Amino acid sequence: MRFYNLKDETQIVDYETAVKTGLGNNQGLFFPKTIAPRDNIDELLAMDVQQRNFEILKPFVEDNIDDDGLKTIIANTFAFPSKLETVSEQTSCLELFHGPTLAFKDFGANFMANCLSHFSQDKNITILTATSGDTGAAVAHAFYQRPNIRAAILFPKGKVSSLQQSMFTTLGENIHAYSVGGAFDDCQALVKQSFDRPELVETIGLNSANSINISRLLAQVCYYFDAYAQLSEQQRSNVVVSVPSGNFGNLCAGVIARTLGLPIKRFIAATNVNDTVPRYLTSGEWTPKETVATLSNAMDVSQPNNWPRIQFLIDSGQFPMDALTGFAVSEQQTADSMKQMQAIDYVSEPHAAVAYHALTHSLKANENGIFLGTAHPAKFKSSVDDILGLDIELPEALAKCSVKKDLAIEIDADFNALEKQLLAL
Repeated sequence: MRFYNLKDETQIVDYETAVKTGLGNNQGLFFPKTIAPRDNIDELLAMDVQQRNFEILKPFVEDNIDDDGLKTIIANTFAFPSKLETVSEQTSCLELFHGPTLAFKDFGANFMANCLSHFSQDKNITILTATSGDTGAAVAHAFYQRPNIRAAILFPKGKVSSLQQSMFTTLGENIHAYSVGGAFDDCQALVKQSFDRPELVETIGLNSANSINISRLLAQVCYYFDAYAQLSEQQRSNVVVSVPSGNFGNLCAGVIARTLGLPIKRFIAATNVNDTVPRYLTSGEWTPKETVATLSNAMDVSQPNNWPRIQFLIDSGQFPMDALTGFAVSEQQTADSMKQMQAIDYVSEPHAAVAYHALTHSLKANENGIFLGTAHPAKFKSSVDDILGLDIELPEALAKCSVKKDLAIEIDADFNALEKQLLAL
C-alpha cells in the first residue's frame, strides 16, 4: 500500500518511509488514497485478537514488513487487552487503559516503537512529540532505553495532571521532557515547525510520535474491531460509538475501521468546550477559538491535527458525513456524568465522562452504545477524588513515578529555544 501526502499528492511513499518521516512536505499528513472494504468481516470478528490484528494490519504494511516480522510486532504491541465493560443496559465502556501507562496511547506508541525498531539500521533517531497528557507517557515508555532512539516530549506547563506528567518527566536517560510556556496547540506548532527545517530533520534524524504518524492510527484501528467482537450477537445491531476527542486520532482510527467494513452505525465526536469540530459539523465553518483549560485536559485542543484525514475520507466518498455527529460537553456536565456513572457502580474520569454524556444524550431506543475509556481514573486522581468523594488507590505504575524527581526543562513557546535543546541532545 502507498501513502499519499494530503497536502502534496506528488509525495507518495511506502509504509516504512511514512513511519520514519512522520510528517510530509508542507506539514502534510500521510494517508492511503483508498481504503478497500474487507469482504470477510464476520471471519475477522471470529478470530482471536492476535490473528485478527495481523489480518487487519497486513495490507497496510506488507510492502515493508514480512509476515513473521508483523506477527512479532503484533505480539509485542498487543500484550495487554482492551476490555468491553457493561455500564448500563444500553451502554458499555471500551476500557483502553490496561497497558503500561494506563492509557489508550499505549497501543499506538508501542506499535510505532516496534515498527521503528524493526526498520532500524543503527541510525540515530530523535522522536519529537507534543502531548496534552497521555501521549507523553505512552511514547516515553515505548521508546525508553531503546538503542539509537531519543525522545523529546513537549507539554504545556501547568496544563497536564501531575500524575500524568510524572510518567514521562521522571524517566531520564534517552527520554527528554520540555515544559512549554503556552497551550498544547503551541507545543503542536513547535513540532510542525521543526519538520519545516530540513537541516534539523537530517542532523538529528527527526521523527514524530504524535498521532500524525500513520503507525499510531493503524494500531488503534484494531481495538474497534476488538470492541465489536466482544458484543453479543444481539448487541451488534445499530452500534453507536462515542469517542472523547482532542487531536482526533482516536476518532480517525474508528472511521478507518468503519471504512474497512466494521458495521458501526455512527460515531459521536465528543469534545469538551474546545469544540472546533462539533461547531464545524453544524455550521460548515472551521473557526478555532483560543484553547480553554478543562477537567478533560488531554482534549484541550482547538486545532486538531488529524481532522484532515477524516475530512479526506468524507470528501473522497469513503465515509458518509451523516455517520458522524459532534457533541460539546460542559464542565458541569462532565462532573455530573461522572457522578451518574458512580451511582450505577462504575468509576470513571473526565475524558470518558465527556464521551458518556454525549452518548447517553444522543442514543436512540433501538441503538447500542459504546463509549471509550481512554485513561485509568487514577491518572486524574485529584479531580476524580474531589468530584466523587473518593480516595482512589494509585496503581503501582503511577505510585512509582509519583515519588521520583521531575526532570523536565522549562522553555518558552519559541522555536529557537526548542531547536537549541534538540541540537544539544
